[in-house]
Amino acid sequence: MKKIDVVVVGSSNTDMVIRLDRLPKPGETVIGGEFNMAAGGKGANQAVGAARAGGHVTMVACLGRDMFGNQAIDGFKKEGINTDFIVRDPGAKSGVALICVDKKSGENSIAVASGANAHLSLKDVSDAGKAIARAEVVIMQLEIPIAAVEAAASLASKAGVRIILNPAPAQYLTRALLKQVSIFTPNEIEAEFYTGIKVKTLADAARACDELISMGIETAIITLGARGSFVATKDEKKLVPSFKITPIDTTGAGDIYNGALAVALGEGQSIFESALFANAAGALAATRLGAQPSAPKRDEIDALLATAEVKEQAEPIENQVSPCNP
Repeated sequence: MKKIDVVVVGSSNTDMVIRLDRLPKPGETVIGGEFNMAAGGKGANQAVGAARAGGHVTMVACLGRDMFGNQAIDGFKKEGINTDFIVRDPGAKSGVALICVDKKSGENSIAVASGANAHLSLKDVSDAGKAIARAEVVIMQLEIPIAAVEAAASLASKAGVRIILNPAPAQYLTRALLKQVSIFTPNEIEAEFYTGIKVKTLADAARACDELISMGIETAIITLGARGSFVATKDEKKLVPSFKITPIDTTGAGDIYNGALAVALGEGQSIFESALFANAAGALAATRLGAQPSAPKRDEIDALLATAEVKEQAEPIENQVSPCNP
């Protein structure tokens, strides 16, 4: 199968991760954690997720001229990711993230120093215009300047390229930008930010998706962690269940989901099939430590889809009376 072209416009960080018996409360110090350092950043995670899922990926980003930037470039090249449009800013440090992970639940808390990510410019995006126009799918997040996101969306929209926007961290977006988005992929917290609706049940998810679609978005997908992902178009709404796993570290699992989603869509799978494929990738990622290191390869995703002990088919919302925990 021909590899489809995916362009990721976004952030690249180095993650410094401590695994703890529990996450610290404000003002509290928790001792005894295990430390690891790994490549991260939402954009970079999505790029690696897409590459390992079978895509031909181009990364558009800004890094510092420092050790962390050098390591990031080397990592991209090892994954076969095109780095021609990664800019190096000599006046900025590469982005870093400090992450605490609960050993028992796999849940995390994250603080990010954006560094060079905040310097990705309109010119940097424009220089990647031809690559964006040739892509089947463009993925973006919100760890880079909104102006850069808007510029990339405009280029992709004019070329008829499908746009996935993962709105994290949540922040104000214009209606003009939202109307260019093909697929909007918030989690429950981000969905509440944009709609004012607390997503506790599937009915809540359906109402939130209706609100998002009313803003001009073509398709809304609310990722629900262990429950899977709730997918809504103007004509149909379904919970696409995930897989039974024992989570180790959920850091980056949502990013891996988005990268895999882009590949499946580019290959011509339906939005619901693509969500199931992405659920499998995200589930596998949550069973491993780190963000980019956790991204599964294509054969692993296909194997889980083929052999999972519990895998439910997507069901219409009207057939669901409570949140599904497969």
